[in-house]
Amino acid sequence: MTDLDYLDHAEAALNAIEMACDRINEETDADVDNQRTGGMITLSFVNRSQIIINLQKPLQEIWLAARAGGFHYKLVDGQWRDTKDGSELFAGLSRYASEQARQPLVFSAPS
Repeated sequence: MTDLDYLDHAEAALNAIEMACDRINEETDADVDNQRTGGMITLSFVNRSQIIINLQKPLQEIWLAARAGGFHYKLVDGQWRDTKDGSELFAGLSRYASEQARQPLVFSAPS
């Protein structure tokens, strides 16, 4: 994959995360604050915990840091997959954000 292809897919993923935060805030009382700085999004929860998602351009990966740990995702067949267990980025983000918000939150991949 070229660097440009990686950036297109990675930016689409970050945009989907931002849009999901807006939807979550409209539909729930989770109050997930999201701040984007370049290739990094910080999600902040009411309990002051955070999840950080950032691009790792040299490795063509997306990294996610949550209370549950640190995870690296690589694009495989159109989906961002964990480099260790193959789990999908948006499923993982939904799980970790739900744990930290203490309520079900759903993040979904760009269509």
